[in-house]
Amino acid sequence: LAPSRLSWRSPGEPQAPFSLPLPRWPVECEVIRETIEHIEWAPPTPEPFCPPMGLEQARYALGEEQGTVVYHSRPALQGSCFIGARIGGAPGPLSSPAAPLEGPQDTTLLFESRFESGNLQKAIKVGPYEYVLMLRPDLYTAKYTQWFYFRVQNTRQEPLYRFTIANMAKPKSLYGQGLRPLLYSQQDAQSRGIGWRRVGTDVCYSRGSAGEPPLFRLSWTVRFPHDGDTCFFAACYPYTYSDLQRYLRALAADPARSRYCAVRALCRSLAGNTVHLLTITGPGGTAGKRAVVASARAHPGESGGSWAMRGFLDFLLSAHADARLLRRLFVFKVVPMLNPDGVVVGNSRCSLAGRDPNRAYGMALPGSFPGVWHLRAMVQRVLAEREVVLYCDFHGHSRKNNVFMYGCDAGGDDTGTRLHQRVFPLMLSKNAPDKFSFSSCKFQVQKSKEGTGRVSMWRLGVSHSYTLEVAFSGSTLGGRSSHFSVEDLKSLGRHLCDTLLDFCDPEPAKLQQCLVEADALLQQQTGREPGSGGSWSDVSPSELES
Repeated sequence: LAPSRLSWRSPGEPQAPFSLPLPRWPVECEVIRETIEHIEWAPPTPEPFCPPMGLEQARYALGEEQGTVVYHSRPALQGSCFIGARIGGAPGPLSSPAAPLEGPQDTTLLFESRFESGNLQKAIKVGPYEYVLMLRPDLYTAKYTQWFYFRVQNTRQEPLYRFTIANMAKPKSLYGQGLRPLLYSQQDAQSRGIGWRRVGTDVCYSRGSAGEPPLFRLSWTVRFPHDGDTCFFAACYPYTYSDLQRYLRALAADPARSRYCAVRALCRSLAGNTVHLLTITGPGGTAGKRAVVASARAHPGESGGSWAMRGFLDFLLSAHADARLLRRLFVFKVVPMLNPDGVVVGNSRCSLAGRDPNRAYGMALPGSFPGVWHLRAMVQRVLAEREVVLYCDFHGHSRKNNVFMYGCDAGGDDTGTRLHQRVFPLMLSKNAPDKFSFSSCKFQVQKSKEGTGRVSMWRLGVSHSYTLEVAFSGSTLGGRSSHFSVEDLKSLGRHLCDTLLDFCDPEPAKLQQCLVEADALLQQQTGREPGSGGSWSDVSPSELES
C-alpha cells in the first residue's frame, strides 16, 4: 500500500520517462486479448429523451427453458472473496461462452463482455431477434446490477431487435423518464467518424421478478445500422482504467501541460492497480497557496463522473488565462479514479472488497479500502500545511435529471455558515444554467452518509465539501429535454473552475449577492417573509428540505 516508485517530479522539474502497466484483474476473470477503444464524438444536435412508456408486464420468465442460452460467462474459479490478481486475468486458454453459429444464415447475435468494464453474464435468445440478458452482479456480491457494457457481432440491419435486461437492481430509474441506452457502431466509427449515440424505442423500466429482493427489467428495441457490424451497448459513455492511463501518458508527453502537473501513486488497489494522485499548480512553489481536492469514480458504474473530471483537468492544464490564475492561486490535489479495480471488472458500485467504498471513509481499513483511506490521510496532511478551500467528489446519479450537489449542513452552525454552504452550488447553477439545478441540491448530513467522502472531509475540517452528482440522462433546464453528450459532461469541469474563481474572488460582490439569494430562498422554503431576518439555527436541515 505504500506509494510506489511511479512518481513524477514536482511541477516544473525535468520529467523522467513515464510508463504505465497494463490493468491487473482478479485471477478468476477471463479477459479477451483484444484492445477495446472508442472514438470521441459529439452529436451535431442534442439527443432528445425517449417518450416514456407505461408499465409493461414481464414478458419472459427467467428460466433458461424459455429460450436458448447463447452466451454465458462463468468465472474460471468460483469464490466468495478476492484472493489475488494478475495482468490479463485468469491464466490459460480462454473458454468459449458464446454458442457457435450454425452457418452463414444463422442470425444469432454473438455476445462478448470479457473486456475492461464489461459485465454481461448471460444472454438467452427467446425469439428470432429477441434476447433476455442477465448482468453479472458486482464481484463478490449478489447485487448492484445497474451499469452495463457489452459487445454484439453478427448484426442484421433490417430486423427490429428487442433486448431485455432482466436483473436490474433499483426500483426507480431514469429509463422511466426518457433515458435511452448508448450504441457504438464500429463501422460508423471507422467510415463516418460517429461514436456513441443514444438509441432505442419502446424503452421501458418495470418490475420483473416477484422474489426478494425484487428485480427490475429494462427493455428496448433497436435497429442496427449495418449488416455484419460489431456494436457495443452501454449505460453511460465508458471511461475505463486504460482510458485514464492513456490520458496520463499523453499528459506526460506534452511539455506544456506536464510543467504544471506532478503524478505519483497515491497507493495500490487490492488488485495492485495504481491509484493516481495528480498535483497541479503554477511555478513559484506552493507557499501561501490554499488547496483544492477533487476525486472521481469511487463508484465504477458512474462513468459520467470521469468525463466531468476529464473536462476539469483539461481546463486546469490549459493555457486559458483563468486556468493560469487558478494554478497561481491554488494547489490542486486530484485523484481521478479512486476505485480502479471496480472500473476494470465492470462493477456498478463496489470495490473488490465487495463493499461500497464511498461508505468506508470512517473505517480504519487501509487493507480493504486503500484508495479512500489514503485519500483521507492525504487530505489530513494537506490540512496540516494549508487551508483546503474545497473538496469535490464526482459521481453519477441514476434517478434524477440534471447536475446537482450534496453539501454539508448539520444544523448546529450559525446562519452565515449555513448560508455559505449553499453559495458554491448556487454560483455553479448560474455558470451552467442549462445543466445545473440548485433546487435539486441537498445539504442534510444523514447518519447513513457519515462514511462518504463528502461528510468525512467536512468532519476533517474542509468547510466546503461536496458531492457533484451528474445524471446518467441529461438536462431538463434552459429549454432542454435531452441527453448529455461527452462534451456536455466535460464542460462541467470547466464550469467548476469558473465557479471556484467566483467563489474565491477577493471582490465580494458576487458572494454577497449569492448570500442574499440563498437567504431569500431559505426564507421562502420555510414560509418566512423576505427580509424578516431572524436566525436559522433553530431550523433543521431536514425541515429545510422537506
